[in-house]
Amino acid sequence: MSERSEQIGELAAALAKAQGEMENAPKISDNPFFKSKYADLAGILNMVRPALSKNGIAVVQHPSFDGGTVSVQTILLHSSGQWMSSTIAAPVAKSDAQGIGSATTYCRRYALAAIAGIAQEDDDGNSAVGGAARKDASGVKPDDAIVAVFDKAKTTEELAEAWKSVPVGIRANYAATKDAAKARVQAAKDAAKVAA
Repeated sequence: MSERSEQIGELAAALAKAQGEMENAPKISDNPFFKSKYADLAGILNMVRPALSKNGIAVVQHPSFDGGTVSVQTILLHSSGQWMSSTIAAPVAKSDAQGIGSATTYCRRYALAAIAGIAQEDDDGNSAVGGAARKDASGVKPDDAIVAVFDKAKTTEELAEAWKSVPVGIRANYAATKDAAKARVQAAKDAAKVAA
């Protein structure tokens, strides 16, 4: 959902100038699960804040949590009083401080990059739009790397570790993948008991 002030001409001109001064966010944070790097929230803030500020634009982000979903409203405020905002939401797989914090940071990062018009690589969330040809129950195509970890799991402990490694903000997309792997592991256990 996006909103804006009645007029945004001055904001649009300032944002265009700011975007001309920005580069895409550098991938400086490590994701040990995927053995890759990604642009973290601090990196994105460091990339966009100077150019926005120089052009009279402030950025404010308001997180909220309701019913298992984190929402972040990102607002660009121009010195003229003009503004525009956008809200992003993501489900939280576990409603504890870690789960909520992780989903909040994830939403802040993506919302800020989007509203500022810069790109980032989705190595830590491993993009729900790409990936395997099969679909989870949610209708989202799971990422091959995440699915492969579940496919390789041979014990309930390995499944638990695989689940912990999936970013909290996208875990709901992999519930059916996890359940299928769990059923496979359980069937192998049952077959081993029968054989013994």
